[in-house]
Amino acid sequence: MEETPGGAVAEDVRRRILSMLSSGALRPGNRLGTEREMADKFGVSRATLRSALLPLSEAGVLERRTGRRGGTFVRADVVQRNAAELTGLPALLQSGGHTSSTKVLATDRRPATAAESAALEIPDTAEVFVIRRLRYADGVPLSVDMSCFITDQVSDLLEQPLGGSLYELLRVRYGLVPATSNETIEVVSASPREAQWLDIAHRRPLLAITRVARDAAGRPFEYAYDLFRADRVRLTATMTVHPERERRAGDGMVERIVSA
Repeated sequence: MEETPGGAVAEDVRRRILSMLSSGALRPGNRLGTEREMADKFGVSRATLRSALLPLSEAGVLERRTGRRGGTFVRADVVQRNAAELTGLPALLQSGGHTSSTKVLATDRRPATAAESAALEIPDTAEVFVIRRLRYADGVPLSVDMSCFITDQVSDLLEQPLGGSLYELLRVRYGLVPATSNETIEVVSASPREAQWLDIAHRRPLLAITRVARDAAGRPFEYAYDLFRADRVRLTATMTVHPERERRAGDGMVERIVSA
């Protein structure tokens, strides 16, 4: 059945939803429910409800998601992030007019993996601190971040407050400031655990960003693997193309090197 904006009853439902948004009763990322749940809540038919929601969806206020975790949601703003970003996520979100918060999921001290030791240029036997955090923008899950640091450089890192900007903590306490950042960006599918953390369906696309940050002397001090919700982030890059900056990797994928 074709959806239409509806009449007076549909308009009343729209006004009630907009009032809930303006009062803060509904916030970006909140789930309004299924059609049946919302029709019961507002005391209207499902056809009237669809008519009420149509203009709000077309205006980008609401979005409908299918699947087991689907329903109608208040649309959350997209976060714009530069490739090879040197700014910590809290500062980036603040500059874009977003609120930010962080939940520490786990911390660990362990031997570096082969990939970590190669990226951080440390012996295979060296230890790293690993911090995994869930990051929110406007109260909605944005990314799951895993950062590895060399224990010899930040000996008491896990004793520090880890809910804010790690880059600010590294600068103030350890004198570590990122001068360059090399990132590899791929699209992956959310695992069941990642989907639960990010409040999305299993196998939804994620932007996976592997990052190595170096100080002014060229020494690496962070190896990170960040998973961003693909529906919540937009990557931008400014680059000058040189022939040598595009190459074919060993797995057959074309790599384009971007300097930010």
